Amino acid sequence: MTKWHGGKGSTQRKVVLDKFSYGYDLIWNKKQTMNKQSVYEQLKIDEGVKYEVYLDHLGYKTFGIGHLVTRRNPEWYYEVGTPVSEERVREAFENDIQVSISECMTLYGQEDFCSFPDEVQQILVNMMFNLGRPRLEGFRKFNAAIKEGRWAEAAVEGRDSLWYKQVTTRAERLMTRLENLNKFAERV
Repeated sequence: MTKWHGGKGSTQRKVVLDKFSYGYDLIWNKKQTMNKQSVYEQLKIDEGVKYEVYLDHLGYKTFGIGHLVTRRNPEWYYEVGTPVSEERVREAFENDIQVSISECMTLYGQEDFCSFPDEVQQILVNMMFNLGRPRLEGFRKFNAAIKEGRWAEAAVEGRDSLWYKQVTTRAERLMTRLENLNKFAERV
């Protein structure tokens, strides 16, 4: 995708955006925007936050809010226990959340995802951050209910999963939020 920035004529510059930044721009520039700070706070609780390189439960180098260190990260060369700045943790989180949002848009469609209530967007981004698209895509009945706006049914389907058994506290909180959307809609 291409966007034009700046003035007219020679002062105008062409900026090429990849699919991630395009999706990111879409969600933040819509009238209804997801509360990104709320997602940040939720994920700090769910994933934990560490300002040092550590090994996750599978033995992979990680830091910040569940950020898996890859060869592209400068932290790849850090020893376990090396401190990581709060600024770097936030930067890695911004990149990771951007990927999660883009993956949600891929899974649900950009227009549909952006039209979901803020609360649903937050829940789905949280799940995407935790599961990744291949696993979240496997929640067929859950996803069908989400796409049709049947939040309570989606919550039932979310509870009927291995994921729910693995991260019960997190999953129950997210599924309860989905159910509460339904209850709120019934009162209005």
